[in-house]
Amino acid sequence: MDARTMSRVIARLETVAPTWTTTALAAIAEQTGQDPFRILIGCLLSLRTRDETTAGASARLFALADTPAGILALPTRTIERAIFPVGFYRTKARGLRSVCRHLLEHFDGAVPSDLDVLLTLPGVGRKTANLVVTMGFALPGICVDTHVHRISNRLGFVRTRDPEETEWALRAKLPKRHWIGLNDLLVAFGQTICQPLSPRCSSCPVSRSCHRLGVGTSR
Repeated sequence: MDARTMSRVIARLETVAPTWTTTALAAIAEQTGQDPFRILIGCLLSLRTRDETTAGASARLFALADTPAGILALPTRTIERAIFPVGFYRTKARGLRSVCRHLLEHFDGAVPSDLDVLLTLPGVGRKTANLVVTMGFALPGICVDTHVHRISNRLGFVRTRDPEETEWALRAKLPKRHWIGLNDLLVAFGQTICQPLSPRCSSCPVSRSCHRLGVGTSR
């Protein structure tokens, strides 16, 4: 699949995306006025966690505190209770306190907008850093999670082995105008239609363009 075809695929998905359930992180961005800090925390909570669980955990935590100083002031046990049952909730509770402390000590409590600087924060990898850059600051970046990696390969737009390799392949090939919204679009698409197992190809709006790489059974 070439870049022109991929642009048409993205345009088609964008026309039907309003009918899909809003992703947890898009909801956080919308509800908080694209607050980079709460997007950062929401993304850290979302790692290895289902969207509906992330949404509830984020809401409970932000009801208690929604700033680095506020979260750092909470006892670890209080954070654990608020974010349960996200995956690895005890480890994440400690991690949230660590990243809040780092923000206060090194950035006066502000979330940096630079990707490389974000990567210096405890527990922040390329997925989280790119998501904060794009959703929190509306700056160019490509956030690649399992959905983006799987779907970009399934469509036949890239041939890559892991999410980081996919990010660099997309940066090289995908027109920059699509970068910011790509993650949320493909995550919602992956949750609704293009699931990992038995995707709903019969109702897919871009089935005619898809190479269906790696697809065995479908619905």
